[in-house]
Amino acid sequence: MKTLGRSDRVDLPGLGLSAIQAKIDTGAYTSSLHCSHVKVNNQHLEFVLLDEEHLEFTGMKFTFKKFTQREIKNSFGEAELRYVIKTTVKIFGEVFKTEFSLSDRDKLRFPVLLGRKILRHRFVIDVTKKDLSFNSKSPGL
Repeated sequence: MKTLGRSDRVDLPGLGLSAIQAKIDTGAYTSSLHCSHVKVNNQHLEFVLLDEEHLEFTGMKFTFKKFTQREIKNSFGEAELRYVIKTTVKIFGEVFKTEFSLSDRDKLRFPVLLGRKILRHRFVIDVTKKDLSFNSKSPGL
């Protein structure tokens, strides 16, 4: 099993993002993505990843035909109704398909949160470290 630290930079190939900051959160079950302008239009979920303040912001709108909506507890233990999509995340050069809830994380430091569902049986977490996956990349990858 590979070791992840308290945070890392991951790729989201299904969304065209690379080296995006992610918090490793064993207290969260579902992973989460920071997005804005979330709406359902003609049974398609539309959203913009990140916000204008974020360095990796492109303003690009994403559309998903397949999505769900469910109650997810926030960091304060309060249930919120959130949209959930499935996409890919690349860690240590391996691509995993997982669920991400869409939420407004603009007041939080990390635009991506990786929860237990993606971490379980794949990674050991060492909170004294960070960027282990990102730093393992060979130059030019």
